[in-house]
Amino acid sequence: MREIVVTGGGTGIGYACAAAFVAQGDRVTITGRREHVLKEAAERLGGPDRVDFVAFNAANPVAVGEALVRLPGRVDVLVNNAGGNTNLDRATAGDDLMDVAESWWANLNANLMSAVLVTSALIPRMADQGRIVTIGSIAARGTGSGSYGAAKAAVEAWTADLAAELGPRGITANVVSPGLVVDTGFFRGRLTEEGVRRRVEGTRNGRAGTPEDVAQTVRFVSSPEARHLTGQVVHVNGGAYLGR
Repeated sequence: MREIVVTGGGTGIGYACAAAFVAQGDRVTITGRREHVLKEAAERLGGPDRVDFVAFNAANPVAVGEALVRLPGRVDVLVNNAGGNTNLDRATAGDDLMDVAESWWANLNANLMSAVLVTSALIPRMADQGRIVTIGSIAARGTGSGSYGAAKAAVEAWTADLAAELGPRGITANVVSPGLVVDTGFFRGRLTEEGVRRRVEGTRNGRAGTPEDVAQTVRFVSSPEARHLTGQVVHVNGGAYLGR
């Protein structure tokens, strides 16, 4: 039985990833900032015999360090899913430079530093032949989204270095990069029907993605069969962006 850690595992893509691992017999620890959300998710996923939960802020180095005592002593797969576009939680930044800086720091912390900190903390516990998967975004490939897209682009660059660092131990590091995914709280209820239509028109298969689409890709990238796949960005977007 493998030990899996999924950050941001209480909802959306993270929850779907946790469910995919549980379904194949792995033991999963989900993390996030909201303990009540994690507790309810863990119960739905199978309860304490299959799923544990640890509440902490993955972007806070002190919180990550304090959480280590509650995280598994051995980790076979780490899925860095915590993040989101923090600009959707803020008023539009004006011309004040401090507002601009704080807006950018927020997205970099939520999407890049959360992955860097949790991964750095757990590398000593990663089993040889382990897997690290970080959730990216189509926004990293020039589709906009300002500081959010920049943070996800930084995730790709960091992952390339991580793959080189951990490759001698047989540990792979990859990015799974979704396009539009519905049935999550990502857009905070701000995505209109027109917004969905416009994004779907840009796909080759004529539909939006689902959390399960992303989770099944994460499951494969995390499998023993994917041992020669590392340092890559795997795009899950219905062809809205062609990785060629």
